[in-house]
Amino acid sequence: MQSHAYVAIVSLLALLVYFWMGLQVGKARAKCGIQAPTMTGDPVLERTIRAHHNTLEWLPLFLVPLWLFAIYWSDLWAAVIGLVWIVGRIVYQLGYVADPKKREAGFLIQALAVAVLLFGALGRLVYVLAVTG
Repeated sequence: MQSHAYVAIVSLLALLVYFWMGLQVGKARAKCGIQAPTMTGDPVLERTIRAHHNTLEWLPLFLVPLWLFAIYWSDLWAAVIGLVWIVGRIVYQLGYVADPKKREAGFLIQALAVAVLLFGALGRLVYVLAVTG
């Protein structure tokens, strides 16, 4: 039985990155002087909140295929691809906060990582079902 320790660590790292993004929202609020629950009024705050929320939107699309890929293919390869996703999310967040036009590279990196995990897991599951009946 595989331990899946690598993918477990990557899952926790992804959540730590999400937590870090939440802290960035707090820093942006303090810097611009806009207190919760207000979500608008400063472009940097709005972009920081949006990058944080967009990561939340992508977490299920990332975590479920990450684990299925680890189970049906390889824990190590799932973890490596998961690290690529994390790097993509960080690049996305830093780019988006600086200038919305700079978010594209990070978005593409993380989207490609998710596509590999998603279609890799789906393809393997279809193969397993076809072979085992």
